[in-house]
Amino acid sequence: MSEPQSPPPLDPEMFDPVEPADRDRLARHLAAVVGDAHVLTDPALRASYETDFTGRHTGRSRLVVRPADTAQVARTLRLCRDAGAPIVPQGGNTGLVGGGVPTGAGTEVVLSLRRLNALGPVDADARRVTVGAGAALAELQRHVRPHGWDFGVDLASRDSATLGGMIATNAGGERVVRHGTTRANVAGIEAVLADGSVLDRLAGLPKDNTGYDLTGLLVGSEGTLAVITRARLRLVPELPERVTALLALDSLAAAVGVLTALRRLESLELAEFFTADGLALVLKHARLPGPFRTAYPAYLLVECAARHDPAEELAALLEEAAEVRDVAVGRQASDRRRLAAYRERHTESVNAEGIPLKLDVTVPLADLPRFVADLPGLLAGRARPYVFGHLAEGNVHVNLLDVAPDDEEPVTEAVLRRVAEAGGSISAEHGIGRAKSRYLHLTRSATDIAVMRSVKAAFDPDRLLNPHALLPLPWEEAGR
Repeated sequence: MSEPQSPPPLDPEMFDPVEPADRDRLARHLAAVVGDAHVLTDPALRASYETDFTGRHTGRSRLVVRPADTAQVARTLRLCRDAGAPIVPQGGNTGLVGGGVPTGAGTEVVLSLRRLNALGPVDADARRVTVGAGAALAELQRHVRPHGWDFGVDLASRDSATLGGMIATNAGGERVVRHGTTRANVAGIEAVLADGSVLDRLAGLPKDNTGYDLTGLLVGSEGTLAVITRARLRLVPELPERVTALLALDSLAAAVGVLTALRRLESLELAEFFTADGLALVLKHARLPGPFRTAYPAYLLVECAARHDPAEELAALLEEAAEVRDVAVGRQASDRRRLAAYRERHTESVNAEGIPLKLDVTVPLADLPRFVADLPGLLAGRARPYVFGHLAEGNVHVNLLDVAPDDEEPVTEAVLRRVAEAGGSISAEHGIGRAKSRYLHLTRSATDIAVMRSVKAAFDPDRLLNPHALLPLPWEEAGR
């Protein structure tokens, strides 16, 4: 497929500087739509929208606009299109690859969707609920659980991650082994296109063979095709009986072997791994007591959930697992949270040591122990690695500390090339954003990228929606 032709950018920032008069004019027009209080032009008020969760990706926006509903989003996009202003959609700003923050050009409008946080009634007949893109995951959980339902995706950042952002990045999280990624849990979407028209695919019918799956296309599109405003989500039964176990192991290879046995359990809902180095950071910064009297090289956190108590079947399986050196079990909610904290507090503990270079990747499960073992050689002393992640999917969160600025690109490329050589993916669940767009060719073919460019051109011919995210910029491709 031939790529659609687009004019070359004028400079690496793609858009001309914004004159103060133009900024003020657009701000006045937007204020007439959303109200003066929800158009932020003061640098101090914009600041929290211009830096991501890691602190590594930051920029400068033209202004920040905070619409309250779909109609206001549509009018905002029309005004920005008429002004030639590129738009960066933003949810809870918990992303890790710079996909939800502006560049340093000062030309982009940050479109915050946090006010679109409505939660519709639980439709028990259809096992569905309709939610606003700005609702946080934890708010959804509190909304549906009293009715005996749950959402199949869970994240450690549940209190701040918004559902629109999770859909835009096809977030994975802790329960993929049982319920799949966000894409598997979205039945329908409402979104606003670049020209301000509204795409309504909210019906979420279980059978609907009337053409292209536009809902599936928008999931994982990172705000480059449309702005997601509402979603129709699939619900799963809330399972009342749970047991959590933390397993101590001699190696990650042993963890993979135990996981193979655990997959026989229909109740398996979570399988998270971490290593001795990461646990030491958690004990240091989170001030938690050690889970065992002895430190072990690797750990596997598992959780099973069912309508009946799954503790007995989990215990029976673990008794046959010779690889398990020690085990701690939690059946009460407080004990389960205590064990889960050893894994969930890794991110904050790594961040307490410094600003890490984060590389979220997938490798074939059989290669995961070798990949982790190869990291010190790949890094050649240029970084201090800490790894943890979702074992069942081969999803490794590679956190690199003490990387010199001049080493960031060679270190990133070395790790991602190793992933590509193994047949993995350079992004497991955080998206491509700005941080990884130049490396997209490592695990997506030229044909793949050409097709994606064609889709982008059809949805957003003026390249105004998140123009620096996902797809490599022309000079990045030319430089390869």
